[in-house]
Amino acid sequence: MKNKTETAREDVPQREDRRPQGPLTARSGTALWFTGLPGSGKSTLALAVREALAARGVEAELLQMDVRRKVYTPRLTYTDEERELAYALFVEEAAELAARGALVLLDASGPKLAMRRAARERIGRFAEVHLRCRPATAMAREAARPEGRVMAGLYAKAMARKVTGRDFPGLGQVIGVDVPFEEDPGAELVLEADRADVAALRDKVLERFEGWWPDPVHRR
Repeated sequence: MKNKTETAREDVPQREDRRPQGPLTARSGTALWFTGLPGSGKSTLALAVREALAARGVEAELLQMDVRRKVYTPRLTYTDEERELAYALFVEEAAELAARGALVLLDASGPKLAMRRAARERIGRFAEVHLRCRPATAMAREAARPEGRVMAGLYAKAMARKVTGRDFPGLGQVIGVDVPFEEDPGAELVLEADRADVAALRDKVLERFEGWWPDPVHRR
């Protein structure tokens, strides 16, 4: 019986199971993209996976769009054009790291399917980990998040703007309110993230992609 935190995949076309063949140096890179609505738990899960891999001696590069976007476009305007540019540069950076043999963990909503497909086309071994949760759950989590890399209460502000027309300086288009999230029906791993704890989700990722990880780094 499948765990309820993992969606059964019998009902969708299965992508090729790209198990490692030969030594790491003979392969062209590996990347996992953690995607989903803001508040779905992408960042928390990506960090948990990186920490678990580090405990095994496996190094992973973590790219977080909330951080990298301010590097790509320091003067944020939150326009469609800026988002497209930021994601193009995000994919470019991930592809370059993977091409050098790095294991890359991408933490970003990537609301358009084409954004994630661009990474899939550029990276030799790629998988999408979709954290699926109800909008109400994502909104509740975002409401409880303090001001930081992402504006606090962005869902509530986006909804207020939509209903009243009120302007919130620095608030761009919010995924799930102003911009739809396009699901990939063939995502390699879909996790139901409404109630599952982080450890359970982390273990699902580690189990699903066992064999994808590079050899541990031997430290002196």
